[in-house]
Amino acid sequence: MRYSRLEHRFVQHIPDTISPGVLFISMEYGTAVHSCCCGCGEEVVTPFTPTDWKMTFDGETVSLHPSVGNWSLACRSHYVIRQGRVIEAGQWTDVQVIAEHRRDRAAKARYYGIAAPDDGLANHADQPQVDNIPSGFWQRLWYWVKGRLV
Repeated sequence: MRYSRLEHRFVQHIPDTISPGVLFISMEYGTAVHSCCCGCGEEVVTPFTPTDWKMTFDGETVSLHPSVGNWSLACRSHYVIRQGRVIEAGQWTDVQVIAEHRRDRAAKARYYGIAAPDDGLANHADQPQVDNIPSGFWQRLWYWVKGRLV
């Protein structure tokens, strides 16, 4: 990991340019954004929802739970942000990533009271899946708000 600590900044709006080593937190929009801690420069968005991430502020430092797994990025970095420290976590196999995507979709379906989508992986967990989730922050947020992210 290039960054072993993240400074946090509570902001109303996420800035257009994300400074490396800084976790921008917007309580108004219920999300945090940072530049990937591996140093690749990719933007990482962690929305605070009952089925996504939880943020804890102890008065001095910020923690995110669960870990941040950047499986859709070329770097595929995986780390935990605990009390402002970045702790590198182990890499996941494609099978583990697919299983987590399935678990996440099922959790969202249960929480929002909708049927879980049939992803066609019931007997084929080793086959990669392609999700049609937009890549930009605002597009993903709108996608989620519209209830399509399940």
